[in-house]
Amino acid sequence: MRKSPTSAMIMAAGLGLRMRPLTLITPKPLIKVAGKALIDYGVEKLKAAGVTRIVVNKYYLPDQIEAWAKAQSGPKIITSDESDLVLETGGGISRALPLLGPEPFFVLNSDCFWTELGTPALQRLSEAWDADQMDCLLLLCDPFHTTGFRGGSDFMIEPDGRLKRQTQNALIYIGAYIVHLRLFADAPSGAFSMNVLWDKAIVKGRLFGIEHQGHWFDVGTPAGIAAAEAQLARA
Repeated sequence: MRKSPTSAMIMAAGLGLRMRPLTLITPKPLIKVAGKALIDYGVEKLKAAGVTRIVVNKYYLPDQIEAWAKAQSGPKIITSDESDLVLETGGGISRALPLLGPEPFFVLNSDCFWTELGTPALQRLSEAWDADQMDCLLLLCDPFHTTGFRGGSDFMIEPDGRLKRQTQNALIYIGAYIVHLRLFADAPSGAFSMNVLWDKAIVKGRLFGIEHQGHWFDVGTPAGIAAAEAQLARA
């Protein structure tokens, strides 16, 4: 029987430059959409998935992130301090590894969220996860089923579930995955992007993905808040 991760990391150290002026006084994860802080959407998903320990990294306005963490009633929230250095996504996770435990764990971005259609996405990730074959399993989405997204495509899912890079007419990464610690065995020191490790996993045939069955919200700007709230009201 496959075991669902009980630990997770939420990436919350970004500067939120595109969300200014709101982020001049509030870190982006604490910006509210439909009356709820962005980071709380992720915490709710993780709690429903059975996660009992969440590590949240902090860099910009860290005292507010720390205060938010201390106010939570569950799951257990631990902060990872990055106030000395901008570590990017990969470097931030690498620093937090001692806090996450020895088992595979979820990673979620704090500046986006999704709605479900059918089986919850994190449950689907857990059910698809195979530690023998996979170093990382990403949640992807058809750009048509998104609000606020303005970029290009990221990946195509091969028939066996493996991923390959594709910049047109494919799926986009939507800020959630399961990862095994072995992926960080030869990771760079200091700041680096998770894309560095994902590309290595692609070469080894160990980066996999599944397609999300609901709607995804990329809340990158103040205008994006209104767009997300309008779409939620229509749902």
